[in-house]
Amino acid sequence: MLGAATAAVILVVSLLAGQAAGGANAATATGFDYAEALGDSMFFYAAQDSGQLAPDNPVDWRGDSDLSDGTNHGVNLTGGMHDAGDLVKFGLPQAYTTAMLAWGLADYQQGYSSAGQYQAALANLRWNDDYIIAAHTAPDVYYAQVADATTDHQFWGPAETNPTTRPSFAVTATCPGSDIVGEASAAMAASSIVFRTADPKYSAQLLAQAQSLFSFANTDRGRYSDCVTQAQGFYTSFSGYWDELTEAAIWLYKATGDTTWLTTAETDYANLAFASQQTVHEYNWTLNWDDVTFADYLLLAQATGGAQYVGDAERWLDWWTVGVNGTKVAYSPGGDAVLDQWGSLRYAANTAFGALEMSDYLTANGLDPVRAATYHDFAVSQIDYALGDNPNHMSYEIGFTNGGTNSKWPTQPHNSTAHDPWSDNLATPPQTRHLDYGLLVGGPPAANDAFSDDRTNFQQTEGALDYNALFSGALARLVQSDTGLPVAGFPAPERPDGPEMYVQAAVNSVGTNFIEIKALVNNQSAWPARHLRDSSIRYYFTLDAGESPSQITLSSPFNQCQAPSGPTQYAGNVYYVTVSCANMDIAPDGEDDYPGINFQAQMQFRITFPAAHDYQSDWSFQGIPTTVNGTPVTAGAITLYSGNTLVWGAPPSSGTGPAAPGPLTATAVTGTGATLTWGAATAGSDPIGGYVIRTSAGTAVATVPATTTSFALTGLNASRTTPYGYFVQAVDTHGLASPGSGIATFITSANTSQSGGAAVTPASVPGTVTATSVTGTGATLAWGASTPGSSAVTGYRLYQLLPSTGLVGTTTTPTLHLTGLTVGTVYAYEVVATASSGPLSLASAPAVFVTPTGAAAPPSTTAPPPTTTPPPTTTAPPVVTTTSAPPPVSGGCQATYSVTTSWAGGFQAAVTVTAGTAPINGWTVSWTFGGDQQVTSLWNASFTQSGTQVTADNLSYDGTLPVGGSTSLGFTGSYGTSNAAPAGVTCVAR
Repeated sequence: MLGAATAAVILVVSLLAGQAAGGANAATATGFDYAEALGDSMFFYAAQDSGQLAPDNPVDWRGDSDLSDGTNHGVNLTGGMHDAGDLVKFGLPQAYTTAMLAWGLADYQQGYSSAGQYQAALANLRWNDDYIIAAHTAPDVYYAQVADATTDHQFWGPAETNPTTRPSFAVTATCPGSDIVGEASAAMAASSIVFRTADPKYSAQLLAQAQSLFSFANTDRGRYSDCVTQAQGFYTSFSGYWDELTEAAIWLYKATGDTTWLTTAETDYANLAFASQQTVHEYNWTLNWDDVTFADYLLLAQATGGAQYVGDAERWLDWWTVGVNGTKVAYSPGGDAVLDQWGSLRYAANTAFGALEMSDYLTANGLDPVRAATYHDFAVSQIDYALGDNPNHMSYEIGFTNGGTNSKWPTQPHNSTAHDPWSDNLATPPQTRHLDYGLLVGGPPAANDAFSDDRTNFQQTEGALDYNALFSGALARLVQSDTGLPVAGFPAPERPDGPEMYVQAAVNSVGTNFIEIKALVNNQSAWPARHLRDSSIRYYFTLDAGESPSQITLSSPFNQCQAPSGPTQYAGNVYYVTVSCANMDIAPDGEDDYPGINFQAQMQFRITFPAAHDYQSDWSFQGIPTTVNGTPVTAGAITLYSGNTLVWGAPPSSGTGPAAPGPLTATAVTGTGATLTWGAATAGSDPIGGYVIRTSAGTAVATVPATTTSFALTGLNASRTTPYGYFVQAVDTHGLASPGSGIATFITSANTSQSGGAAVTPASVPGTVTATSVTGTGATLAWGASTPGSSAVTGYRLYQLLPSTGLVGTTTTPTLHLTGLTVGTVYAYEVVATASSGPLSLASAPAVFVTPTGAAAPPSTTAPPPTTTPPPTTTAPPVVTTTSAPPPVSGGCQATYSVTTSWAGGFQAAVTVTAGTAPINGWTVSWTFGGDQQVTSLWNASFTQSGTQVTADNLSYDGTLPVGGSTSLGFTGSYGTSNAAPAGVTCVAR
């Protein structure tokens, strides 16, 4: 097992200048930026997406998942959303969520538009609508659930590598589910209203689906959980199905104007539940995934003005505000209306939405202004409580900064993909690796304002699809009256600050004529998590004069992979030994928890030479300590391959990779497939070995030979109206990958006339980054230039993965020179491309190299000077010299502050200094903490702290910066009550 310091891959959020995690906005007049909160909530839904992701999905740490859903019944059930912190697709809360999102969009489109979230909301709604269409595979069949919750909950890890079996379960005419099918009908009808202008053809399709679903629900009546027993204990239908049938009929009336639907709704209304031992309809609960009775009150009151409906709605909302017959919901001292211990904030937010709807109805009709004001004020109080107006001064919506004034929210949400562990447990790593903007946690379980930020406490820290649905609608309504500002540059790009797939090594045993290496292949990927199948490592060594390959003996005392093979000639007298792990799926899914899957593969191999051999001069021994049975260290000169693509490490001579393939097109598009065709790539230093076809999220679909320039896609979902996206990379015979082709997008033929709008595609992934002119203190990096996506490529960002630093430089050309490196250290860098609009590109495979202990760079095909010093745990990040840079800031320099990770009572942060319009020879930065933080350790600068004031000066190696050049200092700190970020950082150049 890895030690914590070696194994941890910690979240880094790279913040743009002057921008906090959620963007630099002004709070609204009430003190809360509802527009920012709404944008965060839309992000949460995109983070819950299942299936092959859309090319413009904004969550850069999510990838494709659940691509075989439905195959146990021969149907395609890919798509939809994971329900909560787990990976199940529960149909009832998903249909409810879809209906409620559509309701908010239908009534408060202006709020969504003012917040800059209308298109994001349409995309989220369409994603679920498409899934509901796919789940309705026959007139009397609807798939109610995918994955068995009991099995699913035994796995704690990323959706992208989920190893569990995912069966699907349907309701039918003989095993009915009027509640779930009725709710799906309501969702379709409500969505048809939303898309009436945005996409008329799709709107008509949704309405037809709504009518078909209602016919099934109304003809074959029954509770779905009596049939789909796998839902029992998780989403049992306690309220029955009359509430959903009534709701569906109301929305069908609103969508069609046909009064027969209104008659049906009013007739079914008589079957709604009554309050216990009373003659009035229930009022002392609220709108939720199981019981939409309260939505029926509101919708029929709005549609008819009937006294019974208005009275039922008012009685319900009175119980939540002023009380009914001396009883009312419990309130905490801080003002939280607590209905139930499970997801209390969800119930309060749902009721807040209903209160806003009823308040507006009363006001519009000149009715009861006192009630209207009471309901409105209640709604504002509950939404504000969730956003931070509470005794804990915490936003229970993760990532909500309130225009940069807030930095406190739950850091341990119960969400397996946001945690993204490699360990299959909730404790490792201790930090949550991703910032899951918008996730509304359950909140305090009792009316005492107490909250425990603990990942294991799912009652309080889990969020779910239904939690955010009416919360989003309420935010949209509040934006309409108190707009706030759309968030610029959201979401802030997120990159790892450590390698995700890498090799560690140590000396197992040594003699005068042999070296025995213990090597570990690690997969801790999370940006996104991904499988490492068909992998292999190569260990390079120099064959001494007079020796032949046949004289080399290979053996393995222990190996989870396959026996070592070779040696194979690389160039000249340099050879390599290969250890294949094609027998293993190395994935971040734990160790020995699932057959054939481990997050780490261990191997030992011995290379025996015919005579004495100086193993310390071999290429792959760089950075490995000579201590026998020492702790394995990260090995930068042992290469790791996925298939024929280099994913880690540096071979003796990297050369130049191939150029990007020619334009990629999709033709022969059908309901379930298409043919991709591209132009042949031009080779670089080595011949092209083949092409890798990938989805727009980076998932490898297939590898084809170099002689092939087309590939037939199959198994697509004909019900999906969101574009599919694919790109192609060429890979040479040494594993170097080209830049990606442009992303080809298309909609399956059944939906080609939909008008949902073209996908916004990022620039292509840069080509493999290679390091040349490596010395003890510097190196030059170069990579293949990215192909533009929907907009022009504006430049590149360089992220240092080892030693972990984060963003260290930008340039507009595909090359950078590094200075200020430390001898005997493993460095790793990745590059992403930026565009004039839209998201960052996918990241390149990392460039990895070891700085030698001597002054000269290692020769390309012979062994470098001996390296016996292990990599230090803390080194200075390089000074990055750029040959070209984006337009610099005016003046001397500027600095930005970002928290890279945090934990209870402590945190790690970085300050990035960027030179302005002229070179600088030194800098001083200063800031005032917003809380009671104390710097405990700071590197790459000297510093002093007096109270909350910190001043830091450059060291000898990082003070000189060219125009637009940048460097970073980092530090760890502690705090008692607040880790509020500084208002800004002052930079003075010398």
